[in-house]
Amino acid sequence: MTQDMSRHFTWGALLRFTAPSIAMMIFTSIYGIVDGLFVSNFAGKTAFAAVNFVMPIIMIPSAVGFMIGTGGSAIVAKTRGEGDDAAANRYFTMLVYSGAIMGVILAIAGILLAEPVCALMGAQGQMLADCGLYGRIIFISLPFFVLQYVFQSFFVTAGKPQVGFVVVLIAGSMNIVLDALLVGVLGLGLVGAAVATNVSELLGGGIPLIYFWRKNKSFLRFVRAPFKGRILGRACFNGMSEMVTNIAMSVVSVLYNLQLMRYIGEDGVAAYGVIMYVAMVFAAIFLGYSMGSSPLMSFQYGAKNHPEMQNIFKKSIVFVTVGGVAMFLLSEISAELVANVFVGYDANLHALTVESFRIYSIAYLFIGFSVYGSALFTSLGNGLVSAAIALLRSLLFEAGCVLLMPLVFGINGIWISISVAEIASLVVTLIFILALGRRYGFLKPKRS
Repeated sequence: MTQDMSRHFTWGALLRFTAPSIAMMIFTSIYGIVDGLFVSNFAGKTAFAAVNFVMPIIMIPSAVGFMIGTGGSAIVAKTRGEGDDAAANRYFTMLVYSGAIMGVILAIAGILLAEPVCALMGAQGQMLADCGLYGRIIFISLPFFVLQYVFQSFFVTAGKPQVGFVVVLIAGSMNIVLDALLVGVLGLGLVGAAVATNVSELLGGGIPLIYFWRKNKSFLRFVRAPFKGRILGRACFNGMSEMVTNIAMSVVSVLYNLQLMRYIGEDGVAAYGVIMYVAMVFAAIFLGYSMGSSPLMSFQYGAKNHPEMQNIFKKSIVFVTVGGVAMFLLSEISAELVANVFVGYDANLHALTVESFRIYSIAYLFIGFSVYGSALFTSLGNGLVSAAIALLRSLLFEAGCVLLMPLVFGINGIWISISVAEIASLVVTLIFILALGRRYGFLKPKRS
C-alpha cells in the first residue's frame, strides 16, 4: 500500500509511517554489530579492537549516501507537494545515478588508503594488519552501501517505507546468517565477517535498483533523466548536515580511539566498541524517525499546510523526549548483560565496559533533539542551519570535549565528554527552532 503524505497524521499514523525507516536504520547498524559480536567471541579482542578501529574510516565515505538521500528526498518530496511528479522522477533518477558513481570512486580510494590511515592513527603490529585486511574487503561493496543509504530516504518519499524495511530486513538477516556460518562455524575470522557484510550490502543496495527499474506502484520510478548539476548541488548542500553528522561521528570515534589508546590501550578501544554498538542502535532509532518524518514535513511545507507541520513537529519533540529517557534507563539496567555478551571472556575488560557504559548513557537523554533538529531544517530546505547544528554538535562540542575533558577528569572525562557535548548541542538546536519556527510555520504564530 502506498502511503498518502497529504493526510492528517495522528500518533498511530505517524508511528506507522516512520516505523519502517526506524527499522531500516536499526538493521543497517546491525551489520557492524554482528561482525563485532562474532569477531570478538571467535577471533579475540585484538581482532575485535581492529574492527572498531577501522570502522570510522569505512563509515566516512558511506556518508555520501546520507547526503544525497536526505538532501535529495527533501527536493523530490517538495516537488511532488507542488504537483510536478514528472520532474520529481527525473530528479530522483539523476540523484541515484550520481550516488552510485560517487560510491565507486570512494571505494577505490578506500581500498588503497585503509591501512595507511590506520597506521597514521596509531595501529601497530597484528592490529594494523587486521585493520588493513578487514578494511580492504569491506570497501569492495561500498558503492552498494552508499546506494542503500540513498534508497532508505527515497523509499519514504516514494510512499513505500515498508518496502525499504523489507529490503534492509533481507540484507541484515543475510549478514547474521553468513557471520554465523563463515565466522562461527568455518572459523574464517575477519575475512568471513567482511565477506558477510559485502553480501548484505550488495543486497541492500541492489534490490532497490531492481525495484525502481521495474514498473512499481510507488510514487517514484527510474526515467530518462539528464544530468542536472544545479539539482545535485542543491541536494548535496541540503543534505550536507546529514553527511557532516555521519562524518563527524566517525571523526569523533577516531578521536575517542586515539584518546583510549593513549590512556588505556586496546582494552579501551574494545570497551568503546561495545558502547558504540548500543549507541548505534539508539542513534538509529532517532535517525530513522527523523528520516521517516522529514518527507512528511517537506511535503506539507511545499503544500503550505502549516497546521499539519505544527502537528508533526509537536509529536516529534515528544518522541525524542520519551525515547531519550527510555534509552537512558535501559542502558543503566542492561550494562552488565551487554558486556557479558560481547566481552564476558575477559574480567578486566568486562568491568571497564560496564563502568564506562553507565557513564556514557547519560547522553541518551539529550541526543535525540539535535538529531531531529538537524533533519527538520534539512526537510525545510535550509541546509545551512542543518549543517550548523551538525557541525557544532560533532566537530566542535564532541571533538572538543573528548580532547579537553580527560585533561581535567582523567579516563572518566572521556566517557563524560559526550553528555556535555549533547547538552551544548541541545541549547543550540533550541535557539534555531525558536528563532525560525514561526517563519517556516512549524511553530504557531504569536497572538497579537
